[in-house]
Amino acid sequence: MCKRLCLFAGTTEGRELAVLLAASPSADVTACVATEYGEVLLEGIEGLTVRAGRMDEPEMEAFFSENRFDSVIDATHPYAALVSENIRVAAAKAGIPVLRILREDDREIPHAVYVSSVAEARDYLAGREGNIFLTTGAKELSSYSGLDMNRVWARVLPTASSLESCAAAGIPAAHIIAAQGPFSEEINRAQMNAIGAKYMVTKASGKSGGFEEKIRAAKSAGAFPVIIGRPPETEGLFLADALRELGKEIPLGKAKVTVVGIGPGSEDELTGAAKRAIADADAIFGARSAAEPFTKSKAAFYEFMPEKILAALDGDPTIRRAAVLMRGDTGFYSGAKKLAAALGQGGYEIEILPGVSSVSAFAAKLGKSWDDAALVSLHGRDGEIALTVSENRRTFALTGGKNTVGTICERLSAFGLGSARVWVGERLSYPDERVTEGLASELAGREDFDALSLCCIENEGAARPFRFGIPDEEFIRGDVPMTKSEVRAVTLSKLAPPHDAVIWDVGAGTGSVSVECALAARGGRVYAVEKEADAAELIRQNRLRFQTENLTVVEGIAPDALRELPAPTHVFIGGSSGSLADIIAAVLEKNPAARIVINAVTLDTQAEAVLCAKRFGFETFDAVSLSAARSRKVGRLRMMTAQNPVMIYTFENSAASGTAPGTANETVTGIASGAAPGAEGGASHA
Repeated sequence: MCKRLCLFAGTTEGRELAVLLAASPSADVTACVATEYGEVLLEGIEGLTVRAGRMDEPEMEAFFSENRFDSVIDATHPYAALVSENIRVAAAKAGIPVLRILREDDREIPHAVYVSSVAEARDYLAGREGNIFLTTGAKELSSYSGLDMNRVWARVLPTASSLESCAAAGIPAAHIIAAQGPFSEEINRAQMNAIGAKYMVTKASGKSGGFEEKIRAAKSAGAFPVIIGRPPETEGLFLADALRELGKEIPLGKAKVTVVGIGPGSEDELTGAAKRAIADADAIFGARSAAEPFTKSKAAFYEFMPEKILAALDGDPTIRRAAVLMRGDTGFYSGAKKLAAALGQGGYEIEILPGVSSVSAFAAKLGKSWDDAALVSLHGRDGEIALTVSENRRTFALTGGKNTVGTICERLSAFGLGSARVWVGERLSYPDERVTEGLASELAGREDFDALSLCCIENEGAARPFRFGIPDEEFIRGDVPMTKSEVRAVTLSKLAPPHDAVIWDVGAGTGSVSVECALAARGGRVYAVEKEADAAELIRQNRLRFQTENLTVVEGIAPDALRELPAPTHVFIGGSSGSLADIIAAVLEKNPAARIVINAVTLDTQAEAVLCAKRFGFETFDAVSLSAARSRKVGRLRMMTAQNPVMIYTFENSAASGTAPGTANETVTGIASGAAPGAEGGASHA
């Protein structure tokens, strides 16, 4: 049902209401203004009927009854007391409810006194001790006669007439503060502190008159405010509360939210579109360090989490245009993606504006291109920087959280990359920006860099391409069994891990399969599970040798060692110590759709694997028998030496199959399970 509303405008709040209500399909709005100027202010608002001209109380009553309004909204100026009284009386006679809109400027200031005139302020101050700071101008200084002018300081315009008025009122020359506003809160506070003000006298001039800055300064300086103006109204609702009340019956629509990339942070780096979006916004959102320089007189919410931004927007219907400020570019490791999804679900209109990315700004400052560079964000992430640097001649890395410049350079040094050259950019685009250059080994452990820095890392030795089947001699081996390169190559092709795979290598031995998995899944994580301490140490050494920072060594016996690991997408079982069925059950409990590859050398393990495939009902069952022979020199000749044949099994269920895994306490009967110690198909047992 459409509500017929009569809105008496005349204030900023009145125009805001007119725009909101006229846009609602559930409201038929007529706006009443007293003058032609008021009519001009409402021009261009679609769906709004405007009536211009003054009305007395009988005319209002007739107008209300004739148009059969459901409600009257009084958003006239607080000093138009007669108009508000006529609206109230006329609406009561017509039997129509009235909603009075209070102005934010007229909120009552706690711990202050309101007086109706300068003379009343003088009388109030005459009976009290302490220095007085007058901010009411020069014209009415004579009205303060009778006060002891030795305790009065007056701030006036720096004009001859103002100085003459001060002299005529008897204010000492040393007590005259001749200055042109506007005055910030800091300046007001400094002036009050300088004179030891006990009282501050001001007119209730609203935001445009610097009223808020004076009140805040007086509070922090310990000066009691004496306010000249009519006391605040107590009956009615402020705009935000009024909109919540109206919104119960009239859909008011959602705010438009613009996500703005502000570049490195300086206002000079803003695009024209970003500047316009910020200027047009009713409220600014963002982390304090990013948003505070741009808030000025606007409402500021120092929030960057989507749920908190949504709560603030939902809780304040007066916000019609919001700007969420984010450093850098909104499409480069930005929170814009998650925020846009949350805002879209909340029904908000969204626009995303790009900004100058910190990478492009830093690259330009260094005179370097970045079209061939690797880009990594370690801000609040567990990214692996060593592998990226080892494979790329140039890497740009964003720091943050526990990943500081010092810790990143420590990790590079630990993985044999201490000779990489590093440029660190701090506070880019700000007056105190700093660029530091040095080797990773030189910058390792330093704690004097800004938490949110940007690193450009150059590694002249980068170029090691990834390949399956790394030669066995490249690994640190010791006396621990290792899956040979030929078997490894086929095993990796069967696992087929994507870039972001989470891989378990159970019975990891020297870690040869773990290392190759980590190289293949650069954006993922590999967990090498090994029960033998000497083997686990070899894995750690090979991890450093191959710079596979995304490889984690887990010492323990499977399946118990698997309980606390994250759910895998891919699993390689090279050794099971007779617990193959239990290990598979543990995998499927974490992820029924995990891809499992098993290497088996002994007939016993091969038979157990086949029975497990039947027992767990895998949709995919693949078996490959791999026999390989290697050449070796015998005297002047070369001959082939056969390697142990290996069965490579691949099991998998589809993500939607819902196949129930077997329980851990079931047993596979009739099988002497477990690979033989030292068997090539697996490493050591997990």
